[in-house]
Amino acid sequence: MGIVIKQSIKNTIITFIGFALGAANVLFMYPYFLGKDYVGLTGYVLSTANILYPLMSFGIQNTLIKFFNEHNKTEENLNKYMTYMLFVPLLFVIPALIFFYGFYDYIAAYESKENSIVYDFVWVIPIIGLFMGYFEIFYAWLRAHMKSVFGSFVKEVFVRILITILLFAVYFDYISESQFIYSLLVVYGISLLLIAYYANKVKAIRLHFKVPQNSKSILTYTVFIILSASVANMLLDIDKYMINKYLKIDNIAFYNVAIFIALVISVPMRAMHQITYPITAKLMSEHKWEELNTLYKKSSISLQVIGGLIYVGIVVNLNQLYNLLPDEGYRQGIFVVFIIGLSKYFDLLLGINNAIIFNSKYYRTVLTLGVLLVIVIVLLNMYFIPAFGLNGAAIATLIAITLYSLAKLFFVVFKMKLFPFTSKNLVSLLVTLVTFFLFYYWEFTFHPVVSIGLKSVLVTIFYLAVNFYLNISSDINFVIKSTLKKIVK
Repeated sequence: MGIVIKQSIKNTIITFIGFALGAANVLFMYPYFLGKDYVGLTGYVLSTANILYPLMSFGIQNTLIKFFNEHNKTEENLNKYMTYMLFVPLLFVIPALIFFYGFYDYIAAYESKENSIVYDFVWVIPIIGLFMGYFEIFYAWLRAHMKSVFGSFVKEVFVRILITILLFAVYFDYISESQFIYSLLVVYGISLLLIAYYANKVKAIRLHFKVPQNSKSILTYTVFIILSASVANMLLDIDKYMINKYLKIDNIAFYNVAIFIALVISVPMRAMHQITYPITAKLMSEHKWEELNTLYKKSSISLQVIGGLIYVGIVVNLNQLYNLLPDEGYRQGIFVVFIIGLSKYFDLLLGINNAIIFNSKYYRTVLTLGVLLVIVIVLLNMYFIPAFGLNGAAIATLIAITLYSLAKLFFVVFKMKLFPFTSKNLVSLLVTLVTFFLFYYWEFTFHPVVSIGLKSVLVTIFYLAVNFYLNISSDINFVIKSTLKKIVK
């Protein structure tokens, strides 16, 4: 677990810095600098691009890691493999873009039926999706070489710094709100160029136009993994896309802020996933099942402890946090934060479950379940959003993500005989509940920023002290001890 802990900590720190910048953007600068309509439009554009990017990258980022060890024997094989990874997506992307722009007027008219502001910006969505997709391919190349930290920095921090600069440009009237949306193309284009340069620096990519060995298996896996990645992204972003179909676009602004707050809970999982995914693939290819099961359990309890702290920290400060936002309807998202946060907390409990599934022979079956659940979430949103508004979208997402997570968990448990939970998971849940009830009803009368800071410190000290005393996660205890030693010195 040494390399996992080391890079996971670095990735977590980077991701939290990114989320801090994102918080400044989404919670303050977006509402005050752009206004609710353009905040909603930004959320719609980026969410739809996020749904599209697995298709634009043809799912290659996951395929690259799975088959990397098989093609890393010689330089020639590796170059053939990477060239194949880079050019296969174009077989789909080029015809798709020709179709999209050939029928642009019809597509844009359909997308802007409820909100006319959308019409002029639909064309940027697939381009941003393409930039995101190829970013993930080069990022996967770095992760395969156990060099995930720089990619995390570009993805989580650098992109948000550029967006912050653009937001200030709007504030000082250097660019308009419309130009801000178009400038997102530049942001994601620069991030792609930067990751491509660094990926080539870590390990030079030499184009070799010959089909690699086992190309049929690679292509078969890729086709299925495209759908798997698309399912996962749709479960995350389909709600924001569908809100545009039923509600005014400013509702996406309210929902987007709530989702951003809730997504902070998933930061540890995102950080750990960058390094555990290639390690999981390696352990499975070498049939080291005991080591894999140990990693599975450790990842589950460590993520639960960290995620529990973040979830409690968010919900006990939620009222004060919303006092900092403009009084334009943003408080509609409080219930959304609770519900989506709960779904993310449950997802953390599954540890490296996704990495195990996508590197196993059962990915096709689970994919079928995922496709069915996408149909379910679309139907749920079609009912719940018109009936209950933003709360309905959150409930539909919670139901879909919970069902999907349970389906994947059951496959790993019953088919692969791997189990993520121990008695410590139950103890961790009890500690989280006790911390929540101790602090949720305790309100300070200071300025919201002071109140949030003070309560967060008290929650963190209490929560970590109890977890440390009970030795719930050995990895987290190791990090706490190491940190305390450095402070004492």
